[in-house]
Amino acid sequence: MLLFTSNTDSITEQVDALKDVADAAENVGDTLIHFNIQDYIPAALNLGLKILVILLIWFIGKKLTAFVIRFFEKSAERHGLDLSVSSFVSILIKWAMYFLIACTILNYLNIGTTSLVAVLGSAGLAIGLALQGSLTNFAGSVILLVMKPFGIGDYIVSPQGEGTVKLIGLIYTTLTTVDNKEIHIPNGSLANSNITNVSANPTRVVMVKVGISYDSDLKKAKNLLSKLLETCEYRIADTDIKVFVSDLGASSVDLEGRCTVAAEDYWTATWFLREEIKLIYDREGIEIPFAQVDVHMK
Repeated sequence: MLLFTSNTDSITEQVDALKDVADAAENVGDTLIHFNIQDYIPAALNLGLKILVILLIWFIGKKLTAFVIRFFEKSAERHGLDLSVSSFVSILIKWAMYFLIACTILNYLNIGTTSLVAVLGSAGLAIGLALQGSLTNFAGSVILLVMKPFGIGDYIVSPQGEGTVKLIGLIYTTLTTVDNKEIHIPNGSLANSNITNVSANPTRVVMVKVGISYDSDLKKAKNLLSKLLETCEYRIADTDIKVFVSDLGASSVDLEGRCTVAAEDYWTATWFLREEIKLIYDREGIEIPFAQVDVHMK
């Protein structure tokens, strides 16, 4: 009798459990049946409108940034501002405008920019300590732009490399070498280095040296070199030439000739004069000695 009662109770509990499951399923079904998509339309429209406004702010901000940079570059060109300075300022304007666009978007989303600025200030201190080298390079770029030891388009020589200045950036200065390679030099190290600006002046003095033997006619050699410099097509008219004995070497009398050429013709003139000196001296019997060893046998 007790066993029968126990089985009956167990069956009753299972039936009750099935009823609960059925009721839950019915509630879910009622919920699905009574689901009204119109209840979610306002929220979806609001979200879509916000996304559209954010995209619109970004699009207008980028167009405005391009307009401001273009206006500044035209003004800088009209007032003769140095190209390296204008490029540097253009980069600063670009990032400043992007920061304003970001603040505008945050304000639209009701995100307080005051707390954001405070957070950025704290983060900036930590980042500044971590990026001391980059800040040094940024300070170096400011020094280079203020002191102007060189500009874009100048050919410079420094311990870090040499080439034509292509860009003076916030962190690096980019040089293009004569074999068309690019060198990126940190501005911090460049600002603290010895810099030779080859293009600082519109003219340069070509100095060619040649050694003749002690047996050769010195005056004839000097006259031939003087005539070559006077008739050189690269020499700037009405500029002086100089030909003199620069040294009495162990095995040669060293002559040096100098003439003034345009800066862009420097290497072409140098190569031309070196070749012509060899050809003329060979033709006129002026010996150009070279290192040799004489062995005497007894």
